[in-house]
Amino acid sequence: MTEMRLQRALARAGVASRRAAEELIKDGKVRVDGQVAMLGSKVDPDRQKITVRGRPVTLAARRWLAFHKPLGIVTTASDEAGRRTVLDFIPEPAGLTYVGRLDVMTTGLLLLTTDGEAVHRLTHPRYRIPRRYTALVHGRPTADVAEAVRRTTVIDGRPVTPTEVRVRPGTEGRSILDVTLAEGRNRIVRRWAEAMGLKVDRLARLSYGPVRLGDLAPGRYRPLVPREEAALYQAIRMDPGD
Repeated sequence: MTEMRLQRALARAGVASRRAAEELIKDGKVRVDGQVAMLGSKVDPDRQKITVRGRPVTLAARRWLAFHKPLGIVTTASDEAGRRTVLDFIPEPAGLTYVGRLDVMTTGLLLLTTDGEAVHRLTHPRYRIPRRYTALVHGRPTADVAEAVRRTTVIDGRPVTPTEVRVRPGTEGRSILDVTLAEGRNRIVRRWAEAMGLKVDRLARLSYGPVRLGDLAPGRYRPLVPREEAALYQAIRMDPGD
């Protein structure tokens, strides 16, 4: 493992969030090879011993997975109602968190990772990571939908501004709405469609940043290949070892 900033190593180990880890370091509660650590210092967790309040810290290997979330599955680590969650599909899910929640009725690509700082950046509006969706909608003729998507729709005081949008005729009077958004507001595609007078029959996320769902079957997952990981970190302007 290459060197990384100490606060990032603590976050990767699940000790605390990166910001909370910085406070632990400032308070003198973190030691590296027996010496009180300094904020901003770099460590190699494979070669150096890190302790927090005297307890050793062990980093798990970084993981990135692409998962095809099926219909009716909850995007959370646990569910009070006992519903099946996305992590129920993953062997040894310890340390994994999801990148951008999908609601229970939305299917498609969900990224899972142990890299909490990357999750923060991938979901932060500053980085404008594109998410591509396809929706089957009804409620207005296809020609009207094509006209509506060209107008500005404001939700919660902010305009919805697709980077790409295409409307196609579906079956039985429905339309297919292909849209790419560089934001991740809660249920934004459904709310945008509803604001245009449409009802969403089905909704799926097809890509997140440079990672595509492809032909991955519902309920299945795969590790990201190195070029996908590299492209993700490039999109958020982040060195994986920083």
